Amino acid sequence: MTPFDLIAGRRAALRLVIFDCDGVIVDSEPVSNRIIAEELTEHGWPMAAEEATRLFLGVTLRDMQPTIEARLGRPLPATWRSELAARMVAALAVEATPIPGAVEALRSLTAMGVPWRVASNSSHAEMRAKFERLGIADLVAGRVHSHSEVARAKPAPDLFLAAAAAEGAAAAECIVIEDSLPGVQAAVAAGMDCLAYSPHSDGRILRTLGAVPFRSMADVPTWIEAGWRRVA
Repeated sequence: MTPFDLIAGRRAALRLVIFDCDGVIVDSEPVSNRIIAEELTEHGWPMAAEEATRLFLGVTLRDMQPTIEARLGRPLPATWRSELAARMVAALAVEATPIPGAVEALRSLTAMGVPWRVASNSSHAEMRAKFERLGIADLVAGRVHSHSEVARAKPAPDLFLAAAAAEGAAAAECIVIEDSLPGVQAAVAAGMDCLAYSPHSDGRILRTLGAVPFRSMADVPTWIEAGWRRVA
């Protein structure tokens, strides 16, 4: 099945496209994972950015903390999450870059009248820094959902279901665009179709979870337009 087949042959009318943020719209993961690796190395767990990516891609700071404390054999300082989050926000405000074709895809969907939202395990502060850096704060205004708004972050379905509810769309009427294992798991758990952005691999693991991999964000508007059904 190709991404086009999934969208054009959907089981329900398409009412909402939900984008992840990191790795889908914003190329922020190299920055974030570098800082996480540096931070953990300072605390006694020597780590390279590549290992941080493998272990923590798509995972919130809150959810990664038990894993880190188990490895260190001691609790992290009470201020660890807030201080690390502030460090990441400061870096992303000057280093974040767009995923190729992503901003253009958002603008194209907006011009087409296709409703879309962003649902991310990042905090609102992080996303604000990223979107301001990319110059799209006005474009995403009123469309952004953070894990802090729901009881459970991805891989639970709560965040995607909250985004759908805000648009008045049923799960079957949504398509999620993700790039991480927790994100795809959350989309599947929510009962939503999922396209998995996988520019550097065949996305085999994401496919086994139920997503349809694709290579270029620039292709998204064409696929969506082909399957878009306006509902009066």
